[in-house]
Amino acid sequence: MSHDHHHQHGGHDHGDESALADLLDLDAQALPDHLPEVTALIRDHLDDRPVRRILDMGAGTGTGALALAERFPDAEVTAVDISDFMLTRLRDKARAHDVADRIHTRQADLDTAWPDLDPVDVAWASNSLHHTADPERTLADLFATIRPGGLLALAELISMPRFLSAAGELADLENRAHEILTAENAAHVPHVGADWSTLLTKAGFEIQTERHIHIALTSPLPTSATQLAHHTLQRIRTALSDRLSPQDAAALDTLLSPDTLTHRPDLTLRDERPVWIARRP
Repeated sequence: MSHDHHHQHGGHDHGDESALADLLDLDAQALPDHLPEVTALIRDHLDDRPVRRILDMGAGTGTGALALAERFPDAEVTAVDISDFMLTRLRDKARAHDVADRIHTRQADLDTAWPDLDPVDVAWASNSLHHTADPERTLADLFATIRPGGLLALAELISMPRFLSAAGELADLENRAHEILTAENAAHVPHVGADWSTLLTKAGFEIQTERHIHIALTSPLPTSATQLAHHTLQRIRTALSDRLSPQDAAALDTLLSPDTLTHRPDLTLRDERPVWIARRP
């Protein structure tokens, strides 16, 4: 997951990178069944083919790399990201999970040059391709890196998750904030919401399945989901500080005051996450 405007989860503001890294980790903690579900979907499309090499493109803090290493215990994972900060956190987590010998990191800016990589059996790109300047070129490079018969698992976001009640003033506030963010994405991250099915086919992939995973957690939320709500709403508040009405800004400030979200009985976590499994013929 990435809900940020930095390319491939990167950036140069370590304070902002730290907040984004926390957000990525909280997402995995709040939804512990999501990545196992996706990696099981990958496994089910492999037709018993052995998996020895995996590529995680735009790896962020490594939640995907760790899930893939767990699902495929005989495989080595190469995790690529533009951000050394993210890759440092990833390496720390790999050591903590005793898989540092199987997860290798590469720092690379995909908009500059494709890294020199060995052929892989599976490639994973989670909420990273929309950050690239030319997704068609990146998909072509991924196609060339995957062995014939291998798979690309592509996960892309539709929008940021929703947390406030589905009706009422707070829902209206959240809707207004998302409308502003959607307009900004159209201007600054134009590939959010791209027609990935068409792009995958154009790159030469054969789409095996497209699945939209719907997430709907209701109160009482686990602590990690409440923390995810706080971090996400705080990023919205900061990003839109000069575009929110005084009333909306004040309402968000109230929600973000200590322990307020913890005690809200109407706090939810709602999201839709599309995943494509595509094969290189």
